[in-house]
Amino acid sequence: MTLLSSETLNTPSHDLTFELIPLPQPDSDIPLIPVRMLNEFTYCPRLGYLEWVQGEWAENLETMQGTFGHRNVDKADRKEIVSPAESNQPDECEAVSPEIVHARSIQLSSLKEGITAKLDLLELEGHVATPVDYKRGKIPDIPEGVYEPERVQLCAQGLILRDAGYTVNEGIIYYIGSRRRVVVPFDEALVVRTRQLIADFKSTTSAGHCPPPLIDSPKCPRCSLVGICLPDEVNLLSRISSTHDLEMDSTDETPSTSVKENRDGLRRLLASKNLSLPLYVQKQGAYVGKSGDRINIKYKDEKLNDVRLIDVSQLCLYGNVSISAPAMKELLTRNIPICHFTYGGWFYGISSGLVHKNVELRIKQYNAASSPLLALEVSRQLIAGKIKNSRTILRRHLGQADAPVLKKLADYYKRVFRVDNLDSLRGIEGMAAKEYFANFFPLIAGASQMAVEHRNRRPPTDPINAVLSFVYSLLTKELTIAAQSVGFDPMLGFLHTPRYGRPSLALDLAEEFRPLIADSVTLMVFNNGEVNESSFIKRAGAVAMTDAARKSVLANFERRMDSEITHPIFGYKLSYRRVLEVQTRLLARHLMGELPHYPNFCTR
Repeated sequence: MTLLSSETLNTPSHDLTFELIPLPQPDSDIPLIPVRMLNEFTYCPRLGYLEWVQGEWAENLETMQGTFGHRNVDKADRKEIVSPAESNQPDECEAVSPEIVHARSIQLSSLKEGITAKLDLLELEGHVATPVDYKRGKIPDIPEGVYEPERVQLCAQGLILRDAGYTVNEGIIYYIGSRRRVVVPFDEALVVRTRQLIADFKSTTSAGHCPPPLIDSPKCPRCSLVGICLPDEVNLLSRISSTHDLEMDSTDETPSTSVKENRDGLRRLLASKNLSLPLYVQKQGAYVGKSGDRINIKYKDEKLNDVRLIDVSQLCLYGNVSISAPAMKELLTRNIPICHFTYGGWFYGISSGLVHKNVELRIKQYNAASSPLLALEVSRQLIAGKIKNSRTILRRHLGQADAPVLKKLADYYKRVFRVDNLDSLRGIEGMAAKEYFANFFPLIAGASQMAVEHRNRRPPTDPINAVLSFVYSLLTKELTIAAQSVGFDPMLGFLHTPRYGRPSLALDLAEEFRPLIADSVTLMVFNNGEVNESSFIKRAGAVAMTDAARKSVLANFERRMDSEITHPIFGYKLSYRRVLEVQTRLLARHLMGELPHYPNFCTR
């Protein structure tokens, strides 16, 4: 191993200002493995598959530092680089007085090797080429001086250059933190290892099965995709062999012994908390624009608000609110969804960036939705979770452990697992909901004066149902965003039949969270006196909220989404907003065959 000082990086190079001539592009029908993905596959096969095949990506501190460290080498040179195979000059002329030429951000491909790469820096001395790759951090304290994934990535770049006709004997890793170079010789062992990993990656992607997560690996905590991969969580759920182990006894409300034993030592490998929040705009006639890196909200000549883009997780527009093209473009470029609501709060659309590339998941979703047995299996778990959580809400507020409604809901819960078709399941859900709401409405202060008799909607005829419908719409919006971010088609569900303009999958996923989030928010806003009968407008038998009432409900909803709760299976705390994403990802893991059952979320 040879260490060279960082001064070598600044070796005077021949100053050329010509156009870069790209090498012949490979046939677009032949999938070429990006060398960067080969690095990820070498580090963890599951990571490489998630990023390349399923299109998953998440930023963390390390990835952002790496992007910043590459800010100079990512700027392509306008230099004419002709490969030896295209050069008409004899080798003797090249060897007379070769000059070192530096070229940045070079995109190359090799059909022979089946790979493609973007080189950070290419050093040419005649027909001798040396790829230079930039890495964040300092030189690792290992004999090789470079970890295997980086050596494989660099060697793959060398193989592409060799296929282009260059002589390539070594590569260089430049560590930004140490400001030092490490030379990596391309010996036969490294070349064989690199080609074997390329073949393994191809066979893995061709098989169409995501590799299993690593078990208790030290690589996981610092991985940027740990909150997406959920390695410890998936391994735990895989160890729990039957649906019964995932359920809680209908009267005991505690995790089963199997769950407690298996989750011992479970690491809290969750993504860092996202500090950005939804931005709601409900002022009729307001205009949303962009100025620099900020979102501006104006009404006529009055400035209503000014928010940094990095603080916005989603933009929600109610009624007659317009948005400028530059603001929309910037939001969609940053993958910030724009949610559209009617003035009354009906969620009817969402604007987002490009569709998630995980087509594998959507194929599995379509197959499951078209299979009565698979759709029934998922729907059972969702409705079982809803009934269990409904029972939990009533048990907390009624203060009677032997209340008749609790026994009825426990019976409906058991009957869920005995039905053999979706229509029967929907019937049980409807009967359980009727029992639940008959006991839920009396828990709300002033319910008797509001003439609330039953759950009604489209339009709601009383204040309580108006709030319930509004918060259910917010919950559906959150799960539509979660479903899209995971790779699902939110319009195709398992329990709710497809209907024009209805996000059926989001409504399916919302079932088990209606009592925990929406119904709890409704209880809070009424019982805390934040809304009352004067907060509503009655017209032609329909009831709608005033702007002030909507603001109060939105504030309570966001507080509920940010509140933390202990996960009943994993045993650690996380926010409800994160719970929605985790449960959506667990459903994806089940449909992809990694989990035998979808584990519903039942709080205690």
